[in-house]
Amino acid sequence: MSEQQPYVKLEIQNEVGYIEFFHPAHNSLPGDVLAELANTISEAGQNDAIKVIVLKSGGDRTFCAGASFNELININDEATGKVFFSGFANVINAMRKCPKFIIGRIQGKTVGGGVGLAASTDYCMATKFAAIKLSELNIGIGPFVVGPAIERKMGLSAMSQIAIDANTFYSPEFAKQKGLYTHVFDSTEALDEAVKTTAEHLCTYNTEAMLEMKKVFWQGTDDWDDLLAERAATSGRLVLSEFTKEKLKTYK
Repeated sequence: MSEQQPYVKLEIQNEVGYIEFFHPAHNSLPGDVLAELANTISEAGQNDAIKVIVLKSGGDRTFCAGASFNELININDEATGKVFFSGFANVINAMRKCPKFIIGRIQGKTVGGGVGLAASTDYCMATKFAAIKLSELNIGIGPFVVGPAIERKMGLSAMSQIAIDANTFYSPEFAKQKGLYTHVFDSTEALDEAVKTTAEHLCTYNTEAMLEMKKVFWQGTDDWDDLLAERAATSGRLVLSEFTKEKLKTYK
């Protein structure tokens, strides 16, 4: 597989399913990669050879830069906009409905939709380089689709703070303090070792107990299929505004 081609891949080691996504543009996610990611998570959830899932990304600098700006720039109608933003909604819902624990491995900075992915894991570990930012307000939209996932994990107060302060990267320590990360490690090597140990240890637990616990963790989110679709429609509408169109031109 070429280092510069986008991909989603699943590898199984010791009953742990490692799902890795990659895109050469700082792991920003276009619609086709998001669709493949959602499907891979759903399939891993149904695969009896897998007891625990790890979500990770390729490369070492950035976990995920959020939505693909190249695709955002080309959205010209509300329907297309809703479909695009539904990409992240579908991944979050796949993670929510997955009957297995999902461990997040956040090796570097994560922005926008990437923070939503981290927040949708059940147990999330990071390095000291894994600062977070919700930059959506900068381009005239907002973190509507990922908001519920981030609010569920970090609380409304912290989510509001980082959503309003859209220019600022918040430290991994802040993210840990607010409940997004469970641990922050000094290196990717230490992170990988901890992820592997934790995932393989979880594989020794009763899968039925983990499934029931997962239901408890996600209680009160049964309406998210509809809620995130509505939020995607809001983003899809706002991305067509003159403000956003002008802003996006500056990123070309």
